[in-house]
Amino acid sequence: MSKIIRIGTRDSELALWQAKTVQAALEKEGHKTKLVPVKSSGDLNLDQPLYEMGITGIFTKTLDVAMIKDEVDIAVHSMKDVPTALPKGIVEAAVMKRANTRDVLIHKGLDFLENEGTIATGSLRRKAQWLHKYPDHKVVDLRGNVNTRMKKLKQNDWNGAIFAAAGLERIDLKPDNYLDLNWMIPAPAQGAMLVVAKEKDDFCRNALALLNHRNSEITVHIEREFLRVLEGGCTAPIGALAEVRKGQVFFEGALFSLDGKRKIGVEKTISLDKSEGFGRLCAEEILSNGGAELMKEIKSFLNQ
Repeated sequence: MSKIIRIGTRDSELALWQAKTVQAALEKEGHKTKLVPVKSSGDLNLDQPLYEMGITGIFTKTLDVAMIKDEVDIAVHSMKDVPTALPKGIVEAAVMKRANTRDVLIHKGLDFLENEGTIATGSLRRKAQWLHKYPDHKVVDLRGNVNTRMKKLKQNDWNGAIFAAAGLERIDLKPDNYLDLNWMIPAPAQGAMLVVAKEKDDFCRNALALLNHRNSEITVHIEREFLRVLEGGCTAPIGALAEVRKGQVFFEGALFSLDGKRKIGVEKTISLDKSEGFGRLCAEEILSNGGAELMKEIKSFLNQ
C-alpha cells in the first residue's frame, strides 16, 4: 500500500527550497508527498525530557520532536546544522548531491581589506578564520535566516558579511558584489542536505535510499567524524573539507582559537577504498599537535 510521505521542514525560504527539492525527487520516483512546515512551539508536552532522547540541535530540534510525535515522516536539514549524534529512533536516510561547499563575502567594496574593517557573522568558525587572516579587523555578530542577514547587512555600516555560497545560490540571492573565500575552510558538511527518517520506517527509508549520493555521503561523514572526535559536544571554530577526486579522498581540516591567532591544521590524502576512519585519523593528528589543549581552553571559555 502506498502512503503519503509527510516531509517536515522549517518555514524559511531556504528550508522550503530544500524540502521542495527532496519532494520533487521523491515524486519523480512515483511517491506521493506532502510538505509540512513546522514552527517552533513552546511546551512540547513530551513524556521524556528532550535531553534523554539526545535532541540537541538548535536548528533541528523542532523537526526532531515533530518526527517523534509522528507529525511528519521525514525531515530535511542543512547537514552542517545537524548534531553529529542523532536522537534515538531517528537515522540518516539520504545525503543529497552536495552543492557549493564554500563561503562567500557579500561586500560594499573591497578597499577595506587592506585597512580597518568590520565584518558580520554569527559563526565562530568564520570569525576565527577571518581574524586569522585579517587580525586588525572587527567582527560583529549576525544572526537570522539568509534573508534576515542580507537585510541587516544593508541596514548597517559593516563592510561585509559572510554567507554559505550554497544557501545564496539555492534561493537566487547571490548578488554581484561577492567574493569567493577559497582560503576559508568550510563547516563540516557545508553545502550538503540531509534527509532523516524514523529508524523503524522501512517504507520511507527505502524510498529515500534511491536519492542518496554516495560520494557526498562519504565526504560529509569524514568531515563529521573529524568534528565529532575533536569537538566532544562543544561548539568550536572547526573547519573541514573532504573531496573525492580520481579514487582519492583529499582532506583539509583545522581548529582555530576563538580569537583566530592560533591555527592547528591537517592536510591528508587517502585512497577512497581505505577512507573508513579517515576523519578520526585526521582529528587525532590535530589533537596530538596541541589541539587537545586548545579544545580545553575553548570549552572553558564557552562554558563560563
